[in-house]
Amino acid sequence: MRVVHAAAGLAVMLALTGCQRTSMGDFSTQNVSPAPLQAQPVATVQSGQLSDPTTSTTDTSQFPAAPVSGTATVDGTQPAGTNVAAATNALDVTKESMVGNWRVANGASSCDMFLTLTNLGSGSRGGTRGCAGELTAMGSWEVAGKQVVLKDRDGNPLGRLFKTAEKRFDGSTNSGQPLSLSR
Repeated sequence: MRVVHAAAGLAVMLALTGCQRTSMGDFSTQNVSPAPLQAQPVATVQSGQLSDPTTSTTDTSQFPAAPVSGTATVDGTQPAGTNVAAATNALDVTKESMVGNWRVANGASSCDMFLTLTNLGSGSRGGTRGCAGELTAMGSWEVAGKQVVLKDRDGNPLGRLFKTAEKRFDGSTNSGQPLSLSR
């Protein structure tokens, strides 16, 4: 048995003696730092006085239209296709009541959605099975006031829902597609 250990030790020693450092070459007095960069010409800089923003006329056609009044979302934007009446008449919702399996009606198609309380980013983990379109990217969800916000895997909102009955939620995706959850 000791002969086997001695042979293994000898093999390791022979393997290590064959190793050498190849990344830097020899350690002579050569300077291995890169040469300094040469200065490059710079264009001339102009200076001047800015106009007073309160007296100047601004072309407002370059700005997007202001949002219409209604229910603002978690990120401050107006949800596309959201029925303002549904938002104002929505029932209270809790995270715990959302957990589980839901049947999703998304326009003409239907699929399954699974919601959990497992934390994922700023929301809770969720997912879909058999869905098409935007809902295939769903990765999380959260309750914000009386609305349920569905999010993609990067945390961006995909759609919003409001509780309209005991086991039913209605809303829309960000592209304006109608969306319903039911049990």
